[in-house]
Amino acid sequence: MPAPHGGSAHTDCRGVNSVLSRVGDKWTVLVIMLLRERPRRFNELKRMVGGISQRMLTLTLRGLERDGLVTRTVFPTVPPRVDYELTPLGHGLSHPIQALGTWALAHLPEIETARQAFDERETR
Repeated sequence: MPAPHGGSAHTDCRGVNSVLSRVGDKWTVLVIMLLRERPRRFNELKRMVGGISQRMLTLTLRGLERDGLVTRTVFPTVPPRVDYELTPLGHGLSHPIQALGTWALAHLPEIETARQAFDERETR
């Protein structure tokens, strides 16, 4: 069966993997969910995403911007104000991310029970 979009299956898998690597990153998920509501400034995001370093937030936002999921707008004020906002593509991604989060929250007790049972079996 030919690969979609005229590419080879191997090339398509590598492309999908690169997208899923971005989307599967824990910081990316949090940033996308925070930007879903409205545009936010860098420091506001940093405060809201507990535990993220300034460098990691910068790398995350740059990657999202490169992938067309976020736009960065610089306002000519002193000091300059920079807002980050989801693009239509980013908003489209926020829906499955939210669905995945809802699923994880709904099944968290089952997952914790399974983990605990597994850990008990492994320590015997």
